[in-house]
Amino acid sequence: MLDFEEELKNFTPIPDSGEAARAIYDRDITDLVDILKEMIKEKA
Repeated sequence: MLDFEEELKNFTPIPDSGEAARAIYDRDITDLVDILKEMIKEKA
């Protein structure tokens, strides 16, 4: 059986995960909501 407390002691986060998260969140990506907003503006 797993000893979760022991496993947590051995856990080390992936060093690049913070960099990957920043790269994902810092990108300006047009999504479906942005496209729909633009379409509504053009119709009005």
